Amino acid sequence: MKETKKIRAIVTGATGMVGEGVLHECLQSPEVEEVLIINRKPSGITHPKLKEIIHQNFFDISPIKAQLKGYNACFFCLGVSSVGMKEEEYTKMTYTLTMHVAETLSELNPGMTFCYVSGSGTDSTEKGRSMWARVKGKTENDLTKLPFKAVYNFRPGYMHSTPGLKNTLPAYKYISWMYPFARKFFPNYVSTLAELGQAMIYVATKGYEKHVLEIKDFAPLTKGN
Repeated sequence: MKETKKIRAIVTGATGMVGEGVLHECLQSPEVEEVLIINRKPSGITHPKLKEIIHQNFFDISPIKAQLKGYNACFFCLGVSSVGMKEEEYTKMTYTLTMHVAETLSELNPGMTFCYVSGSGTDSTEKGRSMWARVKGKTENDLTKLPFKAVYNFRPGYMHSTPGLKNTLPAYKYISWMYPFARKFFPNYVSTLAELGQAMIYVATKGYEKHVLEIKDFAPLTKGN
């Protein structure tokens, strides 16, 4: 029988589209009993399960370390687009920031399951031509070396937004009409935010044989399947 446990989760990036979508699934799930979000600005979200820490510098989370103990999952949804960024800057905002937070959490909560939102096309070899894919690949690889209970790297592509959430990217109102077509004809390139969040909850409660999850892996792990 697969292990089942209640989740006490830390979610980053909740003021962005992906983090807000994952947070929404956590707040709806009976398997999640408590959620802590860490943001640079208030989320404006209130819920009986929810706690929030406002912290500006994610390159140094030592001032809030005492408040990060006792959690058994982290859904790391904080990230930036590589568009217009040089490799050094993108590496700092993607690899360096993520690893600092993860290293701190692994010291505080060695029984934690860490779920990282990476991206479809990430380069595990770290040697390809695509800058962002190399950086994401290095981040994935080095996360797996940390002393967590488990690390799962999620590689989404286009994610259909959850109705009613406020941080959906503006461009989505122009392209979301294509989702049913893309889902039918290109199922390995599209998912929903709900599927991503629910798949994260699944692996945190029950574990999973794969530690790199591509888009096709998300839907079978949702509550609808």
